Amino acid sequence: MKDIENPIRVLVGLATCGISAGAKPVMKTLADEAEKRNMKNVQVVQTGCVGMCTYEPIVEVYVPGKEKVTYIHVDTEKAKKIFEEHILNGNVVDEYTIGAEQPQEEKKEDEHTSLMDVQFYRKQKRVALRNCGIINPEDIHEYIAKDGYQALGKALTEMTSEQVISLMKESGLRGRGGAGFPTGMKWSFAAPNKADQKYIICNADEGDPGAFMDRSVLEGDPHAVLEAMAIAGYAIGATKGFIYVRAEYPVAVQRLHIAIDQARELGLLGKNIFNSGFDFDIETRLGAGAFVCGEETALMQSIEGKRGMSKVKPPFPANKGLWGKPTVINNVETLANIPQIVFHGPQWFKSMGTEKSSGTKVFALGGKITNTGLVEVPMGTTLKEVIYDIGGGCPNGKAFKAVQTGGPSGGCLTKDHLDIPIDYENLTAAGSMMGSGGMIVMDEDNCMVDIARFFLEFTVDESCGKCTPCRIGTKRMLKILEKITQGKGTMEDLEELETLATSVKDGSLCGLGQTAPNPVLSTLRYFKDEYLAHIVDKKCPAKHCKALLTYEINKDKCTGCTLCARKCPVNAIEGTVKNPHAISQELCIKCGNCYSVCRFGAVEKN
Repeated sequence: MKDIENPIRVLVGLATCGISAGAKPVMKTLADEAEKRNMKNVQVVQTGCVGMCTYEPIVEVYVPGKEKVTYIHVDTEKAKKIFEEHILNGNVVDEYTIGAEQPQEEKKEDEHTSLMDVQFYRKQKRVALRNCGIINPEDIHEYIAKDGYQALGKALTEMTSEQVISLMKESGLRGRGGAGFPTGMKWSFAAPNKADQKYIICNADEGDPGAFMDRSVLEGDPHAVLEAMAIAGYAIGATKGFIYVRAEYPVAVQRLHIAIDQARELGLLGKNIFNSGFDFDIETRLGAGAFVCGEETALMQSIEGKRGMSKVKPPFPANKGLWGKPTVINNVETLANIPQIVFHGPQWFKSMGTEKSSGTKVFALGGKITNTGLVEVPMGTTLKEVIYDIGGGCPNGKAFKAVQTGGPSGGCLTKDHLDIPIDYENLTAAGSMMGSGGMIVMDEDNCMVDIARFFLEFTVDESCGKCTPCRIGTKRMLKILEKITQGKGTMEDLEELETLATSVKDGSLCGLGQTAPNPVLSTLRYFKDEYLAHIVDKKCPAKHCKALLTYEINKDKCTGCTLCARKCPVNAIEGTVKNPHAISQELCIKCGNCYSVCRFGAVEKN
């Protein structure tokens, strides 16, 4: 191995998910092992999130002339063994590879040593995420080696701005931030407007609970966003760009600053890019975490130093946006597609997806799902394929109950919707929405009334309070949902809830308020029986809502091990060793500790 001419490349996932799982010490261990042996042919390189967050920390080893090997759940001790066995002696450490955790029926000889071999990736198509987990995001030369900035060069030296806009229209790319508005059309609205200054804004204010698509792109492939913003600037005649990113994303912010500095140093941002006479530069602006600032008018208010609150449209940003100037706002995933569309052509992009929804879509797959992580699939892929073929279904043998798409503004869909092809129109017709790409899976233990309450609680907290329907209507809806989950609801409350949901949806000023009732409306539509059970029967069918639960011990199953009594924080469980125990309903606080620790199934929810 010492005489290998080409370097051995060792990639360590150092996105936020990898760092939180302990990837930094792993990378240091591998680098130290190479340094102490003076092995200059071993390159230990950081990279972004490869998508399968459930397996972090992930280490991938590229030996010239051999297949890539993916190691998962790597710690410092495993890292040392991987270095000694694999990198020094060429022997793959099979028990640490991705293949070791695959179902037995899927294993075949010499397969599953690479992450891309496993079921999670087989139906994926990586466009926006193409470089994530592959290149070093802090090295512009690695991005350039993967055709980076070729699209910008092509646009500036071979195309007019009108041709760039026409190409984007032809591609059928729609905004990936939620509404799905055609990107080329948005650009065409801003291009003809005359002004001494125009702006391009990247909306990286990713606030949906459980969503991390934009963060992963910024951490793993920041130059794709910079290149796309420059292309957009050329198309509409803008010379200045802003990336509005959440301050809670420190890794993404750091890598953006490094990428911007590197692009300026190579003349890919700044004056006279590619000797074309086109000037364009980018700055970052940090958001303070307000969900409403994901809405474009509130976002611009925040950049201007004002309180982030939505404004009435029209005028639209393309006519009068940031500081009153024509402005185009695209989200991170939308921008990440643009260099590839310009480089490969619109027909290449249209070859993926459906007639009305071209290309791919990135989803943050989470909740009650076996394989959590980032998923990028062609539009038209069914929910069943994402949840079962890629996500592996619900863990622990639990039955699938619902999936929510579109974050807190989306709706909950049932098993009857699993065969729906994913695109903007189909999800909206079913009572949900594409949103930015959150996909939360729920199993039989989730109470759908409580799910609606949870998401509405989030939107109540995040409402800017400017318009009355959102400020007061959502709060009133939340009070009703809290009442129902406590077993105090009435049929009149249910009628009022439906009326309020419709009024808030129709009367709110911006997208936050207009979509806030979606979780309520969709659960009322598909899970009304659960609402009725809470109101009429005073029962929670999922056995989740504390106020409607009692914990009891089945004497026939209780062995008297005393574990439940020892774990009870309020001493509500009585009984002696090897004799059946009992729970005092007066003292029980319904924390569920006894239920969780009992190994014999003796503690029952009723």
